[in-house]
Amino acid sequence: MNASAASFSVSVQPSGIQFEAQAGESLLAAGIRQGIGLPYGCKDGACGSCKCKLVSGQVQHSNFQRKALSEDEEAQGLVLACSARALSDITLESRQVTPAGALPVRKMPTRVSSLVRKTEDVMLMQLQLPANDNFGYRAGQYVEFILRDGARRSYSMANAPSHGPGVELHIRHMPGGRFTDLVFGSMKEKDILRIEGPMGSFFLREDSDKPMVFLASGTGFAPLKALLEHMQHCGITRPVTLYWGGRRPADLYMNDWVQAHCLAMPHVRYVPVVSDALPEDAWQGRTGFVHRAVLEDFPDLSGHQVYACGAPIVVDSAKRDFCAQAGLPVDEFFADAFTSEADKH
Repeated sequence: MNASAASFSVSVQPSGIQFEAQAGESLLAAGIRQGIGLPYGCKDGACGSCKCKLVSGQVQHSNFQRKALSEDEEAQGLVLACSARALSDITLESRQVTPAGALPVRKMPTRVSSLVRKTEDVMLMQLQLPANDNFGYRAGQYVEFILRDGARRSYSMANAPSHGPGVELHIRHMPGGRFTDLVFGSMKEKDILRIEGPMGSFFLREDSDKPMVFLASGTGFAPLKALLEHMQHCGITRPVTLYWGGRRPADLYMNDWVQAHCLAMPHVRYVPVVSDALPEDAWQGRTGFVHRAVLEDFPDLSGHQVYACGAPIVVDSAKRDFCAQAGLPVDEFFADAFTSEADKH
């Protein structure tokens, strides 16, 4: 323990990055506070995105779900950075770490510049950032809305930074949800909201030249849209196959946008997948579970990277099956699971 007797040293391998964690502070919160980009998703012990290995030292967990960290995983020395608190100086092993101070997390007011309903339950929201603001983020990251009582709701930014100014969000209505009831009810253009960001470790790994699979369910398309825009802006021509799954064809709410961009980006292939089409949909395309469609087309993923985003059950199933059945290296699976408030209980 350090001389201050109130903080511990956290060393992250193999990067060698070090930071301090206050007694009682989660490892993830300490990292974010100091601009250290540990991998994470929900920050609530529900998704498992922040899982890493404890090499040395002691931690104590609080408030997490067993689906995020099983007893077997805990026995093997795995920890959840969002709920683990250091009891001594510790060393972690975590491959996905961004350098200190890369993009500062900031709170700011934002104005609703437009609300466009794409389907019955999906709203495309455009946010205007403060004038002369240099808010920086990576394509694929998310922001959190800070509600009046301090509660938070997270949404991925659906546009690349180069496609600003402002931020685009795709918001699905969760009936009874405090924030989405507002978005689909009384919210109007020019309303002022508070956000904090950028958050998350979901972004394109540009040090690789491997072909990629993008896997989206529902509004999980949002951050993948940002990745496609970023690739187009930077002239990145790595092969991409985008699988977008929905229950009904209408759930693929920007289908025309994807098809238009595939014409402009010949290295991108698009496979829409619908699980519960009705006869009146006259659906002619792929059916079933979207991650199974990937396995049908790519029985060997050992040379690929996968970027998956959407409902936790889709992301978890994809990671499990791609690694176990198709040989995908576990550290080449990058995910952002959309945990709703209901998923956290």
